[in-house]
Amino acid sequence: MQPFRIAIPQEDLDDLHRRLADVRWPAEVPGVGWARGVPVEYLRELAEYWRTGFDWRAAEERLNRFPQFLTEIDGATVHFLHVRSPEPDATPLVLTHGWPGSVAEYLDVIELLTDPRSHGGDPADAFHVVVPAPPGFGFSGPAPESGWDVTRIARAWTELMRRLGYERYLAHGGDLGVWISLTAAALDPEHLAGAHVSFLLTPPAGPEELEGLDEADLARLAYLAAFETTGRAGYMKIQSTRPQTLAYGLTDSPVGQLAWIAEKFQDWTSGDSVSRDQLLTNVSLYWLTATAGSSAQLYYEMADLLPDASRPPVVAPPLPVPLAVAAFAHDGSLPIRRIAERRFPNIVQWSEFAEGGHFPALEVPELLAGDLRSFARAVRARQKGAATPTATPATPPAAEPVEIR
Repeated sequence: MQPFRIAIPQEDLDDLHRRLADVRWPAEVPGVGWARGVPVEYLRELAEYWRTGFDWRAAEERLNRFPQFLTEIDGATVHFLHVRSPEPDATPLVLTHGWPGSVAEYLDVIELLTDPRSHGGDPADAFHVVVPAPPGFGFSGPAPESGWDVTRIARAWTELMRRLGYERYLAHGGDLGVWISLTAAALDPEHLAGAHVSFLLTPPAGPEELEGLDEADLARLAYLAAFETTGRAGYMKIQSTRPQTLAYGLTDSPVGQLAWIAEKFQDWTSGDSVSRDQLLTNVSLYWLTATAGSSAQLYYEMADLLPDASRPPVVAPPLPVPLAVAAFAHDGSLPIRRIAERRFPNIVQWSEFAEGGHFPALEVPELLAGDLRSFARAVRARQKGAATPTATPATPPAAEPVEIR
């Protein structure tokens, strides 16, 4: 393992600014807003801020505050942050992002997790935190060959944690990181003690799974179905079928890369819960590492697992370790608890939050940190043989009802 520090050459930043100054803007249909994609006026303003207002060096310095490393696993380069807690008995935790996230997604939550004592929390809730970038993403760079699917990444994560000396640890995943975390738990339950996810797709596998669903559940189901019928799944269809063709446009045009990612942040959050600087830090990591195409390759590798109305959903075997599910109201899809509990009988914690969306570590870091602490306590209680209630909320109910869009 080699220590790593981010140092983007100035000529790369100059090239980015030149390209942003020379954009050839498309026409658009007047008055349609976001219905057909990202509006030109919105993107012009954001691109100009990226060129003249956003400070990559400040973002770079913030990332470099945390120890980073590169290592090779199964022929692939893996970049990761590794932040040990000052509490010696802290619980090891691996956090996995998906697309269009990055390791920067977790910057606001790392210190809450590693040093709760300094943030008004219980030091017994501390974590040693590992944040890897899957091959194809960010400074991990492109995967060296085809076949880097969810299973292979999950095996790499179990190997990474072994190399770091963690015999027993927890995993958290969001977006594609959910599949990676759940697969790692299934592959290595001897060492991975429990999985926590902030996103879970629960399409019914058959008519029998529709029985007993209430109006709120049916609303969630309809919203998931609309993901395909309204075109919101267009990005997924392209990335899972023609990632290489997409790569040319996004790798050559920073505004193309910006629009491709900004649309998802707009769609999967409350719209204002992620700052422009947070968004542009994330977009810059894709642009400056030229990983638009290589990150999309993961969708191609896992195409059989992705939601598709033309075929029944893939239902994984029951998980052999405890699972926690956190649902954030403004996410692009919300899980149906009744269906999830049939598939995952080991759910020990189910939390519903009226705030936050698809990127809770960015949007509501305190809520995510609290949910992870609660889950770790539940896992420790089970390991000690204490009775742990099944599927109980991690936090008090929200003051307002969870929004179902």
